[in-house]
Amino acid sequence: MNRTDKENYYLDIAETVLERGTCLRRNFGAIIVKHDEIVSSGYTGAPRGRKNCIDTGMCVRESLGIPRGERYELCRSVHAEANAIISASRRDMIGSTLYLVGRDMKTGNYVEHASPCSMCKRLIINAGITRVIVRDTKTQYFTVNVEDWITNDESLSGQFGY
Repeated sequence: MNRTDKENYYLDIAETVLERGTCLRRNFGAIIVKHDEIVSSGYTGAPRGRKNCIDTGMCVRESLGIPRGERYELCRSVHAEANAIISASRRDMIGSTLYLVGRDMKTGNYVEHASPCSMCKRLIINAGITRVIVRDTKTQYFTVNVEDWITNDESLSGQFGY
């Protein structure tokens, strides 16, 4: 029997979380883990009490042809990373790892080279999360050290790296 490595174990859980997502375009699942314990989880969806895109049958960004990584202010959803962060105390997030998995809803494929948007990066930094691990394929992932986002501040250069 082959035992799943710890990173893919947590990514599998984040992938299950994304199944609750309500976006018509791309759904993400995120979990925050500290000392091998899940602190919180989050998925893509409209703010509590508001209609989700799956309820309205329309994605504004999709209908306007807005490319990935642009104009998130038009999106109805709260991102998975943000939902995971608001569901945890900062004390529990300091020094933690956020695991992130995204799926394109049209193709069912993983979102390649996924990265938190600039707003979620700021939330991750302020939450005290130290690493973000993102799934690229069922078994492959990459790790981002959050300190790199602090050192290489994209908001100063105007290059947002989506």
